[in-house]
Order: sequence, then structure tokens, then C-alpha cells
Amino acid sequence: MPSSGALAPPRLPIEDTYLELLADTLESLDLPARGQFLQRFLRAICHVELRESECVQIWDEMLNRRRALTDQAGRPVVLKAALMDVLATSGFLRVPIILEYEELKKLELNAVTDPLTGLYNRRLFGESFEKELNRARRYTQPLSLVILDLHRFKEVNDKHGHPRGDEVLRATAATLKKALRTSDSAFRIGGDEFALLLPQTDAQQALALSRRVEAVFVEILQPLQLQVAVSMDHGIAIFPQDAEQADQLIRIADERLYRQKHANHKKTLDGADRIETVPSADQAPGPAVSLESPGPLPPPISIETMRAPEKPESDPEARGTVSPPPAHAPVISPPRMFAVQRKAERVSMAGTNAYAVLSEQGSLRARVLDLGFGGVAIELDSQENLPESLFAVLHVPILPPVRVNLKPVWRQQTAQGGTRIGCSFVS
Repeated sequence: MPSSGALAPPRLPIEDTYLELLADTLESLDLPARGQFLQRFLRAICHVELRESECVQIWDEMLNRRRALTDQAGRPVVLKAALMDVLATSGFLRVPIILEYEELKKLELNAVTDPLTGLYNRRLFGESFEKELNRARRYTQPLSLVILDLHRFKEVNDKHGHPRGDEVLRATAATLKKALRTSDSAFRIGGDEFALLLPQTDAQQALALSRRVEAVFVEILQPLQLQVAVSMDHGIAIFPQDAEQADQLIRIADERLYRQKHANHKKTLDGADRIETVPSADQAPGPAVSLESPGPLPPPISIETMRAPEKPESDPEARGTVSPPPAHAPVISPPRMFAVQRKAERVSMAGTNAYAVLSEQGSLRARVLDLGFGGVAIELDSQENLPESLFAVLHVPILPPVRVNLKPVWRQQTAQGGTRIGCSFVS
């Protein structure tokens, strides 16, 4: 029994205690039983297949190594240290496990993730872009690259402080996670610059998704109540129509982003609408194309009556006093304008399998002709009388199934006996 002034020996960790007990137990076993046990033991900790005699030899070598290390250190050495030394020098322990698996996965995730937004970082963007390009080449499918950045983001930091700017960046990440498909990937590649990889996505589909991202971004920013009107610009490059190499596609997307950025912000100062640059299959990167119509616009057509408003008698055109055009002048039909201003141009769904399921029971199915932020155009194979308001589920590329309430506002019979119907979204 130790004296009251003597220090108690330190308690061994559980794994060291286990090895000490194992060594004592093996001493009492005969050689065949000891070999069988050690064979299973080394298989479990080293994942190697050894003969029983080799296992007994390794164990004996470990005991000898322990005695040698104890003599060198001048104090007792635990069996674990001697066992690791023997296994490592013998080549049986090729990959020592020094981290818990969950810790290792956490380190791997941190290496490819932006800590502020939770999006993938620029390092993984480069690796993922090359992988998606190789897959697109192998299966001859399109791949869209979208580069986004935030307009007036610096003003948020200057006016509200960097913590509020961080909230805007996190709102951007929340926007991308909400708007993208599971097959798409989003990356933060700079301070306020982001990139999207959209597999199996052509130019029109990429444009539709970019507009959706911008619209969702405006909604998510509203609770922040910023005094600065932060907006989002985008540039799109498509494989293979624009280029086939990653660096070329990035350069083209960057050029389109900054052309749109410069033109849109100049237009914003003048109070005009935004400009879109839409890549097409037969158009190389070029200057931005304005969607505005030059010159005076024709009178708007009512979205309810599909007719222009009546002209007053004082209108020279109404009295027939307008001079007719010269006989040699070509006849140009004016563009159709709507009394309700569109937030963005409609995106054609031609060539896709887009469709709408009408009514709660899903008994009626229609093709989706085009889609915009204000409404949708559908086509039925028969002549149907739809109610003044109806429920529908839209199935279109890029987006998940969308449940909407529709109000039919115009109708047109087709030569095949079907019906084309324009519907507005009803909140």
C-alpha cells in the first residue's frame, strides 16, 4: 500500500489498458490459439492477410521493441507505441489513421467551400468545369456557363458596413440554392462574383434561368431593407457554340457580363429599360443588342380586348388626313405592344417538352408555347372553354414543377382545330 505522501501512478488510456490486458492474456495461450487470435487482430487494424506464424513473430518483435524503447527512454513505454513502430517499419501500416472520419470529411469540405456563403469556391470551380466539359464532349450535349456579379455592392459596404455586405452575399447564395436544379452547380469565384455550371442547358434555357435568378434575388433582398438598390448582372457562354475550351468560355462570359453591365447601368441612369445580350447558335460574341424599338411606338393593344383604343376625332390619323406612304415604300407591320408592360421578354418553349397540367384533378393537359414573368401561352388540341380562373402545374425546362393560378386573357383558334390561350399569372 503506497504511503500517504507518494503519488499514485497515472492511469493509462483505455486503448493502452486494452493492449496490456491483451498481452497478459496471450501469454497464457498456447501457440496455435495465439496465432489465430493475432491473425484476426492484425487483419482488423492493418487490413493485411498474414500467416499465423508471421503474426506471432510480429507480436514477439513488438514485445522486444517495447523493452528496447523502455531502456532507451528510462521510463515505461506503452505497448501502442511499440506496436505502431513495428507495423510502420515493416510496411504493414501504409496509411496510418490519425483523424476521425468525420473530421477528415469536414476538412475536405472546408477545402472546397467558401466559408461565408457555403457555396463551392474558385478552386473547385476549375476542377468541376473541366469535368463537365469532358462529359459534355463525350455525350455531345450543351453546357452553359453563367457568370454573375452584384451591381452597387461596394456602396452597400460603404453605406451599411461590411457585416451588412456579408448578409447580401449570403442572400445571393440563398438565391442560387433556391433557383438551381440539383444537377447545376454554383460557385463563389470572387468578392461579389459568382459562377454557374448548367449541364445539358442551351442558350435560351440559360437565359431563362439567369432571369429567374435575378427575380428571386430581388425578392430575397427585400427583408434586408437596404437603402442601395443592389441588382445582379449576368454573362452567358455556351459549349460548344461559343467555344470548346474552359478559358475561352470564361473569357466570353466575362466580356458579355461587362458589356451588359456597362450598357444596363448607363440605361439605368437614363431611366430606360435593361438590355439583354443573348448568345445565339450562329452569332459570335458581339456588341450588346438592345431590345428597345427605335422611334415612336404604335398605340398599345389592350391585353383584355386585343384592340387598340379608339382615336379621338381631333387625331389627324383618325380623320384620314395622314399622307399615304409612297408606292415604292415597303409595308412594315409595327410590333405588337401590350398595355401591361412586361418585366422581361417571353422565352419560347418551342422544341421542348414543356407542358401544363390544368385543373386540380389534372384531367386536361396543354403544351406550353412560351413563358414570361407575367404569364404563359398554352395550346390545346381541342376547343375548350376554360373558366375565368384556373389552377395549373407548369412543367418546363430548368424549373421544378411550378403550381400557379392562371387567368385566360386571350384566345385564338388554330387551323388544326385546337386553341391557343394566353394566360396571366394571378397571385
